[in-house]
Amino acid sequence: MRDYFIFAVVFGLLPFILQRPVLGILTFTLISLMSPHRLAYGAAYDFPFAAVVAVATFVSLLLNRDPKRFPITPLTCVLMVFILWMSITGFTAFDPNKAWSEWSTIMKTLLMVLITIYTINTKQDLKKLVWVIVLSLGFYGFKGGIFTLSSGGTSHVLGPEGSYITDNNTLALALITTLPLIWYLQMHSEKKWLRLAFIGLTVLTIVAAIGSYSRGALLGGGAMLIFLWLKGRQKLLTGVAIAMTVLLAINVMPDKWFDRMSTIDNFNEDASALGRINAWHFAINVANDNFMGGGFKSFSPKMFLVYAPDPLDFHVAHSIYFQVLGDHGFIGLGIFLLLMFLAWRTGTRIKKWCHQKQDLAWAFDLATMCQVSIIGFSIGGAFLSLPYYDLYYCIVAVLVILEKIIVSRISTTNDLGVTASDVSNIAQRHAQDKTA
Repeated sequence: MRDYFIFAVVFGLLPFILQRPVLGILTFTLISLMSPHRLAYGAAYDFPFAAVVAVATFVSLLLNRDPKRFPITPLTCVLMVFILWMSITGFTAFDPNKAWSEWSTIMKTLLMVLITIYTINTKQDLKKLVWVIVLSLGFYGFKGGIFTLSSGGTSHVLGPEGSYITDNNTLALALITTLPLIWYLQMHSEKKWLRLAFIGLTVLTIVAAIGSYSRGALLGGGAMLIFLWLKGRQKLLTGVAIAMTVLLAINVMPDKWFDRMSTIDNFNEDASALGRINAWHFAINVANDNFMGGGFKSFSPKMFLVYAPDPLDFHVAHSIYFQVLGDHGFIGLGIFLLLMFLAWRTGTRIKKWCHQKQDLAWAFDLATMCQVSIIGFSIGGAFLSLPYYDLYYCIVAVLVILEKIIVSRISTTNDLGVTASDVSNIAQRHAQDKTA
């Protein structure tokens, strides 16, 4: 039944996507982030829905004549340089077949991110994109939170099988990165019931992240919640929501959860932590010995025999930074870090432009919450592997589009904050008054 429903929804949307490319972008984002087809059990499970939607979106772009613009900023330039560098490293990859297969998947996603930046130009469409991001991953926050509460936290919360967020650790990182955007929608929902719903979703998402048993998510989530409280305008409500969630988690989670979290400060005695350190040394050794890194999928048992201090203790990177380092070398890591810095600076610049402008409070808060998402991703990602997942690049796209919208507004606004159209209307009224 799920298969039929997914086929019906996606193919039913195709005629509308051909008329409006933004709908194609929103549909692709939902499929890419949520992987709803991985919740099915039949023909839909392996069907290339994202590719079908992407092709329809490309055709729609060719047919559509609405104005579009790709902003050339330091952030977009570095993003394209990162894409180029990840393509170049494929030629020197340890395992070319696996590397190019992974490259194909990641480049399709990043190409759609660039098209998203190019196509979305309005406040309304940008808000729809934020809604899609929140609902795509908020679904797993809701589902995982209910599961954790109902089971007493006895089992790990996992993502859909066969997706980027299958593993408990990667799902947890996706949830803590999404949570600030959930809170943003709560802040700017006009209906009371909707605000309450988003408060509930926030609580369940935090509980789901805790129920993942991910220690990296605990560190990243803790830092993210602190920044959420510091940077948010609703400090009382935010503080109450966080405190209630923490108390709820303490009372629900079993002893084995606390035992696992207590190993954070005993990494010298923890096999998993020592395995991660072994993997990080592997990445450093690969980068030192190979200027361009090992290419995608460089972390493999075969290469651990060559570069790891403990050749038989194979682990995945468990760090966005060390994974990029091992895959693309020190230059790749430098570009990745620069991209993150420029994304943060873009948010700061937007907030400076929108500060104390009531009609731009939505933009100020969206930029703030994107920065909080980057905090969660950057700190949680230091211990978790998810450097190429769409979510982070979608947040980068949100910031670029938001800046594009604000710059466009500034270009038609005088120093008093009155738009050019308002000036024209005032002039016309003055002329009419004189005639009368």
